[in-house]
Amino acid sequence: MENEPNYISLPSEKAVVAERERLQYRKKYFRTLRTTLYALVVVAAAAVLVATLFFPVLQISGSSMEPTLSDEDIVVLLKGGNFETGELVAFYYQNKLLLKRVIAGPGDIVNIDSEGNVYVNDELLDEPYVTEKALGEGDRDYPYQVPDERYFVMGDNRATSIDSRSSAIGCIETDQIVGKVILRIWPLNRLSFVN
Repeated sequence: MENEPNYISLPSEKAVVAERERLQYRKKYFRTLRTTLYALVVVAAAAVLVATLFFPVLQISGSSMEPTLSDEDIVVLLKGGNFETGELVAFYYQNKLLLKRVIAGPGDIVNIDSEGNVYVNDELLDEPYVTEKALGEGDRDYPYQVPDERYFVMGDNRATSIDSRSSAIGCIETDQIVGKVILRIWPLNRLSFVN
């Protein structure tokens, strides 16, 4: 009994096949997981890039654009270079982003009467987005001609908005403009295209 040979039992063919399948499945699982993670990273990076380059997102702060936009609304902008009367634009002013409505473009003549009616090139603007007209606080003399490469902007809440009617902000330069508002995405119950 002292010299009995030690035999190693080999696994059955069925057990070998099962282990091989388990290892292949594990390898396939981790490969799929890695591919999925790479795809998610690429999609997230692309989304950030698109949002930064083409569709910046902005949260409204303040009441100067009421009733069109309210405090804490979140909007999506479209970067672009041509802005038309009536469009909402976001622009840089003293390291802040402000949001106002384009009233007149380069070379246009703006006139505001004592009742708050706005005329551009001697035509009364149809402003359904304004609920209460007001002259507001400003130090401009009217009629006023908008300089080249600039836009005359005003908030929809005319009584409280500080905008191009004041020389503190004045007419905004084209290169100050980040983009125009195209969509309100928050709150969800007010999800809509903005104009």
